[in-house]
Amino acid sequence: MKATFQSVNFTADVKLINFIQAKLDKLELFNDSIISGEVFLKVDNTSDKENKITEIKLHIPGHELVVKKQNRSFEAAADMATEALRRLLIKHKDKTRALVS
Repeated sequence: MKATFQSVNFTADVKLINFIQAKLDKLELFNDSIISGEVFLKVDNTSDKENKITEIKLHIPGHELVVKKQNRSFEAAADMATEALRRLLIKHKDKTRALVS
């Protein structure tokens, strides 16, 4: 899957981008109709330790799935976001199967 990455107010490390891309590639196992994805990495300007925000948008035919997670690190937030997207993709696939049947 082709994904575009945007890091707001900082430069994302190549290892971080590769890590998130690998997580996104695994999502194609659950729904092979994913067109593309967008990943936004942001650092919230608060005193909280959990100030790293990962927002992922997946484009699938007729829909756009959006998940936004916040955690101490981008890796943990990306893990949470891809897990939530996995559940959404499975739910969406089940709904479309039910409509076809």
